Amino acid sequence: MGPVEVALILFGVFALLVIVRVPVAFALGLACVPVFFIDDRLTPFLLLNEMLKSYNSFLLLSIPFFMLAANLMNAAGITDKLINLSRALVGWLPGGLGHVSVLVSMLFAGISGSSTAEAAGVGGVLIPAMKKQGYDIEFAVALVACAAVMGVIIPPSILMVVWGGVISVSIGGLFLAGVLPGTLMGLSFMVVVYAYAKRRNYPVYPKPTRKELASAIGHAILPILTPGIIVGGIVGGFFTPTEASVVAVLYAMLLGIFIYRRLGLRDLRETMYHSGRFAAISLFCIGTASAFGWLLAYFHIPQLFVDLVSGWGGGITSVGFITAFCFLVIGCFIDAIPAIIIVGTILAPLAANVGMHPIHFAIVGVISIAYGLVTPPYGLCLMIACTIGGIKIKEAIRDTLILFVPMLLVLVFVILAPDAMLWLPRTLMPNLIK
Repeated sequence: MGPVEVALILFGVFALLVIVRVPVAFALGLACVPVFFIDDRLTPFLLLNEMLKSYNSFLLLSIPFFMLAANLMNAAGITDKLINLSRALVGWLPGGLGHVSVLVSMLFAGISGSSTAEAAGVGGVLIPAMKKQGYDIEFAVALVACAAVMGVIIPPSILMVVWGGVISVSIGGLFLAGVLPGTLMGLSFMVVVYAYAKRRNYPVYPKPTRKELASAIGHAILPILTPGIIVGGIVGGFFTPTEASVVAVLYAMLLGIFIYRRLGLRDLRETMYHSGRFAAISLFCIGTASAFGWLLAYFHIPQLFVDLVSGWGGGITSVGFITAFCFLVIGCFIDAIPAIIIVGTILAPLAANVGMHPIHFAIVGVISIAYGLVTPPYGLCLMIACTIGGIKIKEAIRDTLILFVPMLLVLVFVILAPDAMLWLPRTLMPNLIK
């Protein structure tokens, strides 16, 4: 079989299984089976072999630990302290609680590395609070869902860890490159909140006194140090991303057990169970997606795609838009991790062919696939926020689309300004990032 026939079988079977609602992780593995039986050079045992090889990665250990750190922070009541700080900093602006929601999401993103944990943790507190203060529930849900996307863009980020491990890109460089687009996204959301507040007369909080501001900063300063410890430790060469994830867990336990005294033995047991359960789901996705990706590479399907697209001409900018389009579309239907492993490995040779910097390519891909967390029918963050708000997804679509406009503008800026994305990594990691 040639690459075209194999591609048709793999993607055709996968699409069919997804349509009949087979979970994506299982669909990826089952789509490989026909090819293993049809080609005489292959054996079905290779499916298990490739899955096992993908798990034999020290870097992948960081995924369950980052998930555990985020859940421990939630259980320790960190969200409340971040909300109080955000209220003191921006609550006095028009649409106060909306600005608080955005800033809390930015701060929590620097702790969790997970958008779904952020949507659940922040949304569980702020969506009912915004509804109580007279905010339209559709807007509150859309805002929390869209702001949660920053959880995998502002470092640390589980998606960046996966990308760095699969496509061999500096994770420290990726973390640093995510700072600017994450910040721009947060500021753009605040502009939208301001416009909504002026039009709908949303309430504001009184300006805090210096004493109140100092108190809010004092209570939140320890959690806010988390991203500095993680990213600073990686960039400074003090520990690897996997070691950084363990440090994050130990720091979260220190805060929850000894400083804030909110984590008991029962809380630890439940948190570890749920973290392990969700980590297992993510890792199983990585295993089947890796087998799928191995077949793509074995039959030279990425090279076929490169040859096809190269005939169109174009350079870094056009490849950036192609990358964004592919990830935006596939992100509507499947989880981000398998999408990175499959689509990322297909597009990486194309990016290298036109001289696109691996970190720039990665940031475009991570941001684009992250947007799938709020685009139906998948839209996991939007689902979580709608469940908390007690509304159907279709009711939040209009406000989500309005908030999606600044998100797309940030993505366009990222594509058109590679030097801006690479400035921070090149400045802080000059020996590694050229």
